[in-house]
Amino acid sequence: MSNAPSTRLAGRIMLGLFWLLVLVTGTWFYQGVLERQHNPNLHLINGADEHSAEIVLHRNRAGHYLATGRINGERVEFLLDTGATYLAIPAPMAHRLGLESTGKAWFETANGRVQGDLTILDEVRLGHVVVRSVRAAVIPGMSGDMALLGMSFLNHFDIRIRDGRMELMPMGR
Repeated sequence: MSNAPSTRLAGRIMLGLFWLLVLVTGTWFYQGVLERQHNPNLHLINGADEHSAEIVLHRNRAGHYLATGRINGERVEFLLDTGATYLAIPAPMAHRLGLESTGKAWFETANGRVQGDLTILDEVRLGHVVVRSVRAAVIPGMSGDMALLGMSFLNHFDIRIRDGRMELMPMGR
């Protein structure tokens, strides 16, 4: 009879641990679901299907094409923007990447006209494709930790958009 309170306590502890495990597992799973909905192209960071000539991107829930790639070896999340002349980088990201200015320029952005810096990226990687010496713009006031993947990179591809997919076929293949 003296074991009853300690047995109940052990049972409560086990039940608490069980629910904690359920909560942690559910949170981990749901976070993965949310990440895939935000960026359904996370797989590209691993160099995705090197045997395929094209890169296939899927639109996210908001209707945008996001992809994870690399600038000068550093992991970066890209928003593909066929209306942008250059690959556009927020100033804090440019500082983190150690990018140097090659000159100043004026840019028309969604927030109006701003002056920023031009730079050259040694390499930009998306999936298995690497493009070297990519012209880029460092945009002050650009928020977030995402770069716009503009035509200075995308002009190396034939682009086809259909059925919620963007297909990028490298030129010359």
